[in-house]
Amino acid sequence: MIGYTETIEEFLAQHSADVEKAIREAAATEIMPRFRTLAAHEVDQKTGPHDLVTDADRLAERYLTEVLGELLPGSVVVGEEAVHADPAVYEAIQGATPVWIVDPVDGTRQFVGGDTGFCTLVALARHGELLASWTYAPARDQLATAVRGQGAFLDGERLRAGIPDTGRDLRVATSHPDYTTDAQKRILHTLSVDGVAPRPCGSAGLEYLAVARGELDATAFSWEAAWDHAAGLLLVEEAGGTQLTVTGEPFRITGGNALPFTAARDRATAHRVRDLLASAG
Repeated sequence: MIGYTETIEEFLAQHSADVEKAIREAAATEIMPRFRTLAAHEVDQKTGPHDLVTDADRLAERYLTEVLGELLPGSVVVGEEAVHADPAVYEAIQGATPVWIVDPVDGTRQFVGGDTGFCTLVALARHGELLASWTYAPARDQLATAVRGQGAFLDGERLRAGIPDTGRDLRVATSHPDYTTDAQKRILHTLSVDGVAPRPCGSAGLEYLAVARGELDATAFSWEAAWDHAAGLLLVEEAGGTQLTVTGEPFRITGGNALPFTAARDRATAHRVRDLLASAG
């Protein structure tokens, strides 16, 4: 079993390409053959009509659970579908054991609808600290990676979030209204002011990638499931961005955060979004 962060860093130096290969193979084997060919019996609802799961989600997570566990002996996998089946699985994120945090198909609604805006998200963490992440959009053949302290990259090119252009409305992706309560909608509505241009989010992982690329200025999300946020948060941070919860504290992948929270291209933007969200009282 991996015992120290230094040996995890050595693992990443030696095996990042193997992790990438596993993610690409999971997509090629279990996700893309079902893209735009899903039959009705391959799509189910979990908690409601907007919370979908497909055979691609389940089988890709099973594939990654097996391969990632073999790559890093002693590690555990916390996947979205595994946690849905057994919520206690989530507790592993808080422990000393290296944890793979997996969302096999982030943006399942887009996937089911035949839109290319979905991705596979994988992050590696220990003691609740993010160490590395992979964001793979198979229908667009894009792979973004980040390793703590080593920067963020998209298809081998370094990502720099930069700062928003002066004089332009801030572009902010917010929690989709289909997934928010009335109280959450009221808080997110504080972003509907002059100088800010909010819009509903698509795949969370791809919205984080847009922030890291400087194509989106910030996010404002009202849920904290680690599989949706872990990979993207590290990507944004390593691209020079930052993140804050509504109370001004950093977001913790272990949970218990004050919500909503924001990830932004720069600190000034994060504080502006956070102050607007906090103004709802």
